[in-house]
Amino acid sequence: MSYQPSAINLPRRPLRRIEVRVKAGHQPFSRKAGFTLIELILVMVIIAILTTFITGGIGSSQIKGRDAQRKSDLKQLASALELFYQDFGQYPPENNGVISACPYSAGTGSGTDCSWGTGRFTDDSSLYLKRVPADPDAGKYYRYRLVPGSNSQKFQLFARLENPNDKGCIDVGAGPNCTNPVAYICGAMAICNFSITSSNTEAIE
Repeated sequence: MSYQPSAINLPRRPLRRIEVRVKAGHQPFSRKAGFTLIELILVMVIIAILTTFITGGIGSSQIKGRDAQRKSDLKQLASALELFYQDFGQYPPENNGVISACPYSAGTGSGTDCSWGTGRFTDDSSLYLKRVPADPDAGKYYRYRLVPGSNSQKFQLFARLENPNDKGCIDVGAGPNCTNPVAYICGAMAICNFSITSSNTEAIE
């Protein structure tokens, strides 16, 4: 006689009904997206402030760079003029604010006007400057001047600095004047305000 296991009767429990009630106007598991008007305005203000600082800083650096170039160019020109003086005992001729020695003829004592940025300052024997420098701003130019009555023994070089507070501007007796220290023009609506001269004169002579 084989063994037959008897069935086990377990008590049945009623199934519970699970209900999820959602409040009206509420979506479960959703996330509110987007910005409020105030947040957008704040972002725009911050961007505007940062842009002002960045562009202002870049502009200031560019001005300082151009002014540094002008000072360096005039020093280079002054050195070339002194070399010319050592050879001829006088500074080269001048015509309308430019050096007339590109090239210079010792026989006639005259020369061809030097073009700013391209002129070759030479007497065809000695090369004083391979290329006469030009102002970094196409709207401005340097100026060369022989002091009248000096018999070509005194020179002045002028440029226009952009920084209105540059301490290197011409001093007319009351401190650096970057606005209108002299009557010479270094460009359209640009009065010269920086100068390097021979040691026996000054910018306002």
